[in-house]
Amino acid sequence: MTTIIIEDEKPAARLLQRKLDKLNIEVGVMLHSVAESIEWFSNNEHPDLIFLDIQLSDGLSFEIFEKIDIKSAVIFTTAYDEYALRAFKLNSIDYLLKPIDEDDLAIAVTKYKDRLPKKETIKIDFDEIKKMLSNPFEKSYKKRFTVKFGQHLKVISTDEVECFYSENKGTYIHTKDNRNYLVESTLELLEQELDPDEFFRVSRKHLIPLVAIKEILIYSNSRLKVILPSYNVDEVIVSREKVSEFKKWIG
Repeated sequence: MTTIIIEDEKPAARLLQRKLDKLNIEVGVMLHSVAESIEWFSNNEHPDLIFLDIQLSDGLSFEIFEKIDIKSAVIFTTAYDEYALRAFKLNSIDYLLKPIDEDDLAIAVTKYKDRLPKKETIKIDFDEIKKMLSNPFEKSYKKRFTVKFGQHLKVISTDEVECFYSENKGTYIHTKDNRNYLVESTLELLEQELDPDEFFRVSRKHLIPLVAIKEILIYSNSRLKVILPSYNVDEVIVSREKVSEFKKWIG
């Protein structure tokens, strides 16, 4: 079985590759943009299975299918929430919500393998999916995260989050009860998943919710310092280029 990953976030692509390795599925190629994918499919034999992110750095991945007649089976890896999944279900498409759970990944791969003897094909109505994804009235944002806590899984709602932060190449949730949890994501991805009215990326290292702000102080070099109730891993500084946008955000 030949498999490729199309994902613009390289850390997310490598993480998915490691999870597929555990299922003895070898990933032949990793592509990171619409343009790169179109070029690759134009010059290479198409794989049996594609793990496909929807939002790539240079557009929606559906543009690939508009340019190339791809016969491969598709499993979407998406940060979009329940509203988009209705479109996937209508088209009988497999999908995985980010961060990807290993058990869900194994189930999706098993579903694909079960279809192989039947040689079933899936007709994908990309116009319908794009319509649902672009409807602002249907927009939904991530409301909870599943994290590992020892040998257990813990569900954390966005209401419990005091901030998200990066540290030593990892991304963490700091909760209102003063605990830190590693999350399988990046701040870049979280910024897309969360409601921009409620969460703001103040710097390269911090993404914070409006309700968690305890105090805002004038800081050096035209920057601002945000005080949170319990987070003390590092200072939360609003970078100079984001100060104006931050002020608009807090109203």
